[in-house]
Amino acid sequence: MRVLQAMAGAKHGGAEAFFMRLVPAIHRAGVEQLVMIRRNAERAAALREAGIEPVEVPFGGALDMVTPLAFRREIKGFKPDVVLTWMNRATKFCPAGDFVHVSRLGGYYDLKYHQACDHLVGNTPDIRDYLIGEGWPAEKAHYLPNFVDQASAEPFDRKELYTPYNARVIFAMGRLHENKAFDVLLDAMARMPDVYLWIAGDGPLREELDTQAESTGVKPRIRFLGWREDTAALLAACDIFVCPSRHEPLGNVVLEAWAARKPVVAADSAGPGMLIDHMKSGVLIPVDDSESLANAILAVFEDDDLRGQIAHGGRAAFEANYTEPIVVGKYIKLFERLMAEKSHNSKDPG
Repeated sequence: MRVLQAMAGAKHGGAEAFFMRLVPAIHRAGVEQLVMIRRNAERAAALREAGIEPVEVPFGGALDMVTPLAFRREIKGFKPDVVLTWMNRATKFCPAGDFVHVSRLGGYYDLKYHQACDHLVGNTPDIRDYLIGEGWPAEKAHYLPNFVDQASAEPFDRKELYTPYNARVIFAMGRLHENKAFDVLLDAMARMPDVYLWIAGDGPLREELDTQAESTGVKPRIRFLGWREDTAALLAACDIFVCPSRHEPLGNVVLEAWAARKPVVAADSAGPGMLIDHMKSGVLIPVDDSESLANAILAVFEDDDLRGQIAHGGRAAFEANYTEPIVVGKYIKLFERLMAEKSHNSKDPG
């Protein structure tokens, strides 16, 4: 099997992070791959370290003539059985050819860029339902989950974040964007006077959230950490992971917390609501409800049995569904089936 993967991703993001997990994992599984990425020295270096030499192209706008030529050249030389493109831009640039074209969607994208694809993959059941609702054939719409790195890490030294060792610490991750509802989490902090909050991420609301933290009097207990590569160590050092998102198609961050055996409190948006079995693998609260969020966090802190139960349940759900071997096996099985169907159809003139 020969698989070409192409992604024109941003510098940071959930899809980009999963791409950088899936590509090396498929390589480790013994699948021959060719990988095309938007020029990014850090991403290219990480792929080389994993034993993969990427092809870097601009993945630019309408006047980009380099990328289409490079795409055709690489397909002609590599002769892939399957081309997996990530999101709109890479999918739009992919030429037609004698391969199965699969596009992976991690959100509710406009399908106008995907009409030339043979199959679509959504990383949640809800996204697959959306694709079918938009008119995509059900037999050509698939659900394949994400996985996260389950390597353990030494806990980050709280002293480096000016956090008392005996403090109650909650941790959140994500882009500082309206969808992530960190404003709701900051409002909840005002109801939890002895709790510290670490937020790993950056984005357009950084200054606004800082102002909110100042005006509500919680800023001395908030640590805005920016984008971090050591999230495993930060998870190991926190007490509870919180996902307050208004809109979260999947919730990779929930999977990361489960892998780290941390109890999770999350807003009942699409992704966390699909992942979490309430009171068994996490605690779900209504979206945009800072009072319920604060009450749930305090309840988890104060109930040792509940805290242990949801941490254990989350880890069990992770091990059953979202490990690297399980998810990579699902991808390879799908590719093999699609290749077999293509071969069968090409031999059957009827």
